[in-house]
Amino acid sequence: MKKLIQFSKFFPVAVILSAVIIISGIISVTTRGINFGLDFKPGMIEEIKISNTVLEVTYNGTATVSLDVTENGVDVVVSGIGEENRTESISFDSVSTVSELAAKINSVNGVSAHIKKEQALPSGGVYVTSGASKNLGENPLRLFVADESSTVTADDIRAALKDFSSVDVKEVGSDTERAFQIRMGVTGEESKTMQGDANKALTDTFGADKIAISKSDFIGAQYSQSLIRDSILLVLATLVLIFIYSAIRFHWDFALAAVIAIIHDALIMVSFISFIQMEFSTTTLAAILTIIGYSINATVVILDRVRSDIKVVEAKTFKEILNSALTSTLSRSVITTLTTLFAVLALFFFTTGTIHDFSLALTVGLISGCYSSIFIAGAFILSVRKNQKFMTIASKSNISQFKPAEDETDDAE
Repeated sequence: MKKLIQFSKFFPVAVILSAVIIISGIISVTTRGINFGLDFKPGMIEEIKISNTVLEVTYNGTATVSLDVTENGVDVVVSGIGEENRTESISFDSVSTVSELAAKINSVNGVSAHIKKEQALPSGGVYVTSGASKNLGENPLRLFVADESSTVTADDIRAALKDFSSVDVKEVGSDTERAFQIRMGVTGEESKTMQGDANKALTDTFGADKIAISKSDFIGAQYSQSLIRDSILLVLATLVLIFIYSAIRFHWDFALAAVIAIIHDALIMVSFISFIQMEFSTTTLAAILTIIGYSINATVVILDRVRSDIKVVEAKTFKEILNSALTSTLSRSVITTLTTLFAVLALFFFTTGTIHDFSLALTVGLISGCYSSIFIAGAFILSVRKNQKFMTIASKSNISQFKPAEDETDDAE
C-alpha cells in the first residue's frame, strides 16, 4: 500500500506563503515599478546596414532633378521650366558594375556620378539612406551597396551607442543582406534630437560612408500605452476562456480553482520580474502566457483525478478524496516539471539576451505552476467542499489503494 500524503495539512502554510510573496510583489510594483522594455515604451526603431559608398551623385543646372532608387533600378526624373520633363530609368538588369551604372547616370545632362568604390553590383543593386533628399544638388547623394566583408557585430553597434540609455540591437537578415535593428527608448524632449545624435555616434565610429539607414520610425506614447492595455486584455481573455472550459468539463468550483491557480502563477511571475527588475518585453509576456497554458494543463490533470476518485475511492470526507488524488498525481506533476525544467535551464545557461530572460521567467513559472496546481487549487476546492461528507459505495476492487490516515477519521464524525 502506498502511504497517503496529507497535502491538506500544508494548505494554510502554502496560502500564507503565496500571499506574502504576492503582496510583496504588489508593493514592489507600486514603489519600484516594472522595468518595461522597448516594446512597451515610446521610442525610435531604426534599421541600418554596414555598407560601402560606391557613388556620389550631384547636379549642377537650373532644372529640378531627383534620383529615386527602387527594387528594380534607378529612376532619374528631370522637370522644371524650360526643361523637357522626362524620366531616365536604369534597370539593375542592364548594369552589372558600378562603372556601368555611373555611365548611365552621367548621360543625364548636368548630373555627375563620382565613383567612390568600383565593384560588381549585387543582385539587390544599390540603395540610399532612408530619409535622404531625392532632389540632387551640390551636396552629394550617396549610393550604397552591402559590405559583405564587414565584421561588424551587434556588440559593436551597442558599443557605439553606449552613451544612450535603453538601447537594444538585433542582427537581422542573411549574411549577404545583413542589417542591424536598433530600438531606443525616449522620454520627453529626447525624441527631437535622439535620431540625429544616434546617427552621429554611428558615423563617428564607422564613418559616414559606411552607415546606410534602411528605415526609421518612432513609436509614440499612445501606441506603447495601447500595447500595455491590449496585453492585459489578452491575459484576462485567456483567463475567461479557461474558466469557461473548466466549468463545462468540471464543476464551477473546480473551474474557479483552476483560474485562481493560474492567476497566482501570473502574479508570482510579475512579482519576481519586479523584484529583480527584469526587463518586461513581449518575450516576457509570452513566458507568462506559456506558464498559464502549462499550469492549467497540470491543474486539469489533478482535477480530473479528483473527479474520478470521488466515484471509486471509499472515503468519508472530501479531504480524503483530495489527498488521494494529489498523492496519485504527485509523481506525474514532479516528473513533468523536472523534464521541462531541463530544457528551460539549458536555455538559461547557454543563451543570452531576451531568450535568457525568457528562460528565467519560465523557470520561476514552472516551479510556481507545479506548486499552485497542488496547494493553491487544492486549498480552494477544499475550502468550498470542506463540509461535504459521504461514504462511497464501491466494489472491493475499487477500494482505495491508499492506507487511510488515522488522523482523518475524526473529521468524519
